[in-house]
Amino acid sequence: MAIRQTTLAAAFALAAIGPAHAEGLKPLQGQVIDLGDVSGVAYYTVERDGFRVVATLAKKDEDAVPVRVVVVLAPDQNLTLSTPHEAGAPADAVEIIRRADTVLIHEAAAGLTN
Repeated sequence: MAIRQTTLAAAFALAAIGPAHAEGLKPLQGQVIDLGDVSGVAYYTVERDGFRVVATLAKKDEDAVPVRVVVVLAPDQNLTLSTPHEAGAPADAVEIIRRADTVLIHEAAAGLTN
């Protein structure tokens, strides 16, 4: 339980740094991710090989172990995070996109189905 509380506290602290602006995130600026029953926060740092994006996610209202996804994005690369629903229903999904020196996080376009 202490791990989950620490992770969620860190996630909300990063999210409190400031909301995402239309021009994208700034390094270490957290943005909340909502995937239906799963939520979390994502942020990035600038590394030599690209932008290191870290997303920490956990199931809402449960004592679940959080999952951390880490990816290094080069320009024009993206990552989609999604949670499935019943067969044929669209998934809850967000896209994390790097465009030049900007990182954008937004709801993914409809079309992802299970």
